[in-house]
Amino acid sequence: MRARTKARKRALDILFESEARGDDPLQVLRDRRETADAPPVSDYAALLVQGVVEHRDRIDQLLAEHAEGWTVARMPAVDRTLLRIGVFELLWVDEIDDPVAITEAVELARTLSTDDSPRFLNGVLGRIADIAEQLRAAR
Repeated sequence: MRARTKARKRALDILFESEARGDDPLQVLRDRRETADAPPVSDYAALLVQGVVEHRDRIDQLLAEHAEGWTVARMPAVDRTLLRIGVFELLWVDEIDDPVAITEAVELARTLSTDDSPRFLNGVLGRIADIAEQLRAAR
């Protein structure tokens, strides 16, 4: 597994755990980075967690607008978290090309979520990527 793929998976783990437990994601991130027996958390994984937390309201607004037939709250938790990471990468991580951000989210969904999840994530992230240029300009 490539370094950034591992980082996305680690960010998913932290964000998913914090949501499931009702904990602050940034505190979970700090705890993971300070615990010697926990898997290492790369700088890129930390960037993803921090970015999703910082931009979560805007990310969730975009997800609500572009996830046809789904509310953010109704999405499977893994899908919701992968979508948040994907949207953050699409709009705020300039060194990641849009197709890479989408493909990485879809591949993680393929291994970690339902059979329908890869197609769902691809559709939502694709719709957001189609307008990403305008969204980046407006931030």
